[in-house]
Amino acid sequence: MKKIKATVLCENSVFFKVGALAEHGWAVYIETAYGNYLFDTGQGKAIINNANYFQKDLFTLKGIIISHHHNDHTGGISKVLNYTGRIRIYSHPGLFKKSYVKEKEGSYRYIGIPFCHELLESQGAKLSFNTEPKEIFPGLILSGEIPRETSFEKGDKDLFIIDKNGDYIKDQMLDDQTLIANTDRGLVIILGCSHAGIVNIINHAIRITGIERIHSIIGGTHLDLASEETRKKTIESLKNYDIEKIGVSHCTGLETSLKLYKEFGNNFFFCNVGSQIEV
Repeated sequence: MKKIKATVLCENSVFFKVGALAEHGWAVYIETAYGNYLFDTGQGKAIINNANYFQKDLFTLKGIIISHHHNDHTGGISKVLNYTGRIRIYSHPGLFKKSYVKEKEGSYRYIGIPFCHELLESQGAKLSFNTEPKEIFPGLILSGEIPRETSFEKGDKDLFIIDKNGDYIKDQMLDDQTLIANTDRGLVIILGCSHAGIVNIINHAIRITGIERIHSIIGGTHLDLASEETRKKTIESLKNYDIEKIGVSHCTGLETSLKLYKEFGNNFFFCNVGSQIEV
């Protein structure tokens, strides 16, 4: 791929952009020679406002790509479909599973996609599911299921689904996918929430592309709720890769972001609403 431009439309924070909105969520507008794509849609409260603010035309989208089923990544799908009409949505087949987070008091709160597939299809969604790596167009790959290989990336113990017997069981988050762009200057890795573990994700991206140089990584790392051991080993592992830029956000947490800044210095940036990567 010769050129890609990625602009963050939804994220937890926004700085010095009066009129743009922040929300707990994630969405990235991607511009390429093959057309424009949207990766995730946030919760739905900011996506339309911020697309207009940054002059990113939702009418021109060629596709919507979803990292995983959680509502802070899928909540804006219906609103975006009002602009796009008939459009392909790329996702894992677990997009519509019913999932919950276990609260501290022991109750379960629904956190899955807030729409049924019948509604989205009635709005023009053409659902395209994958579990293996999927090339959206030459040089842009949706990762497929990511092997869990590291010993220290254990996933979130408080995420659950309901099995056929009506029991709550741990959600293995196999639907967690990452977007990988193979450019002349190295890989651009756009994370969703990194439920599979960012080190597992990087290893998978290198394996399926054969490219070890990483131009940039942006997105959520899910290290905010991780153990101190996981954070420490993850950061140590990241230093072993050839990463030019790393911009984390959303579910990374301020403490982990500060530690990453200390390790990566000027190669680190805080990736909030309006942040851009252009290769």
